[in-house]
Amino acid sequence: MDEKTTPEQVNINIELPEDVAEGIYSNLAIITHSNSEFILDFIRIMPGVPKAKVKSRVLLTPQHAKRLMKALKDNVSKFEAMHGHIQDTEANAIPMNFGGPTAKA
Repeated sequence: MDEKTTPEQVNINIELPEDVAEGIYSNLAIITHSNSEFILDFIRIMPGVPKAKVKSRVLLTPQHAKRLMKALKDNVSKFEAMHGHIQDTEANAIPMNFGGPTAKA
């Protein structure tokens, strides 16, 4: 980097492999932390199934976690400006039936 180049001007070539590009659906996230890292576990729960698996785990430094929080806040604000207010659900409620009918075999 020369003296005229700032960190914001550096281009980074980011690759997105096909298997990662498909994404992982998550309808529950659990966040924990230690003194040196934040751990985000993304989980998919299914209606009527009392067991769920962590589908993806992301570890972040505290500084990166704070940048992620700011970026999420900015993106949610932009989303709501375009599409309207996102309705909150109860913080401790896990939607086990997803609002649909109970399945019977």
